[in-house]
Amino acid sequence: MKMIRKILILWAAMLLMASAAMGSETVEWEVLNTLKLNAPPLDVAISPDGKTVFVLTHKGNIQIYETNGRLTDKIEVGEKIDQIKLGPKGTHLFATSRQNQTVKVIALDFIKQISTNGSPYKGRADAPVVIADFSDFE
Repeated sequence: MKMIRKILILWAAMLLMASAAMGSETVEWEVLNTLKLNAPPLDVAISPDGKTVFVLTHKGNIQIYETNGRLTDKIEVGEKIDQIKLGPKGTHLFATSRQNQTVKVIALDFIKQISTNGSPYKGRADAPVVIADFSDFE
C-alpha cells in the first residue's frame, strides 16, 4: 500500500513538472485606439493591410476611418443595408440588405493627395495636370 502511495505521489509530481515545462499560454493585448463614431455602428470591416476601418452605421452610410481615428470619407448606401464585407484585395466593398435581398458591389479607389511644392519640375508651375514620377534606382 505504501508503495502504491509513493508511486501515485511520484506520478503526480511528474505530471505537474511536465505541465509546467509545457508552459501555459497567455494573450498579451492592448487597446491601440478607440474610434469616436458619429452614429451607432451596425457592422465593421477592416482593410487587408489593417490601415483602414469601414463602419456601417444605422444612418445608412459607411464611415471610412484611418486606424489612428481620423475620419477620411463616407459612402452613402441607404438605411436598408445591414452588413458589409471587404474583398480580399481591399478594392471592393460588399454591402448587403436582407430586407431588399440585394448586394451592392462598391469599387474602391483610394486617392492620396501629394504635395509637389519644392519638387523639381518641367513646364509651367500652374499647369492643369501634374504627373508625379516616383522611381528607385537601386
